[in-house]
Amino acid sequence: MRLRLILNEVGIGLRRNLTMTIALVITFAVSLGLFGGALLVRDQVDVMKDFWYDKVQVSIFMCTKNSDAPSCSGGAVTAAQKDQIKADLESLQPLVQEIYYESSKEAYARFKEQFKNSPIAQNASPDALPESFRVKLTDPSKYDVIASAFDGRPGIDNVVDQRSLLDKFFQVLGGLQQLALLIAGAMILVTVLLIANAMRVAAFNRRRETGIMRLVGASDFYIQMPFLLEAAIGAAAGAAVASLSLVGVKAILIDRILTPQFTITPFIGWDAILRSAVILLVLGIVLAAVTAFVTLRRYLRV
Repeated sequence: MRLRLILNEVGIGLRRNLTMTIALVITFAVSLGLFGGALLVRDQVDVMKDFWYDKVQVSIFMCTKNSDAPSCSGGAVTAAQKDQIKADLESLQPLVQEIYYESSKEAYARFKEQFKNSPIAQNASPDALPESFRVKLTDPSKYDVIASAFDGRPGIDNVVDQRSLLDKFFQVLGGLQQLALLIAGAMILVTVLLIANAMRVAAFNRRRETGIMRLVGASDFYIQMPFLLEAAIGAAAGAAVASLSLVGVKAILIDRILTPQFTITPFIGWDAILRSAVILLVLGIVLAAVTAFVTLRRYLRV
């Protein structure tokens, strides 16, 4: 009987404040959708970091006859210098996982393939592209070990860490994530204020019923339960809409548009969507219940 009475009160409250309930659902959907988008950006950055950082290399470019670095004052790199550089790299195992030597001709062929549709490829010559050692590290964060050992040595023009280039890219993605979180935080604040206002209006409209319930000995929790359920149902509906928007992003934007066009990088899977949906549902219900509970403590005093 008590459960039936509470559910009946919930239904009456939702119908009585229908426009407020719809506004609550829409606001929750927008705020949680933005928050869910920020979560997906974070997951996507993590996936790309795991993929690309596992493939980054340290490039050690050799001196050519046209190099103007101080370490290249003796001219192009000699065979003896290359042998010594390779031997020193091998001595750094197991930090050095793989060593690949690329000649000027191989570098030129790769350059022509990468820029085959660009006028730049027509103006390049094999002599302009240096020989290099491509080094894969077991721990890419220890690039400084390679840099300190080889940068500035005779025969070496410069040492380039691909990880530093990726860091700049991931910093941009991190900035977008922070922006999405700020916008989502502002929308969640608006949602909290809307919940508080909705609960205040509902408590005022039903003050006679709550007064009667208190006079017949109903507990505070029993009186507050219908209001808390109304807020939780609105939050759950908003979280469901936000989760559906994340499903749409995955199914349409990621799977149908981005994945076929950007085959060089992985994208988040459905597990990230499911995890974000659960977070949104729990966050929405908890946020609504806590806000409603705090608001009702003041406005349900009889």
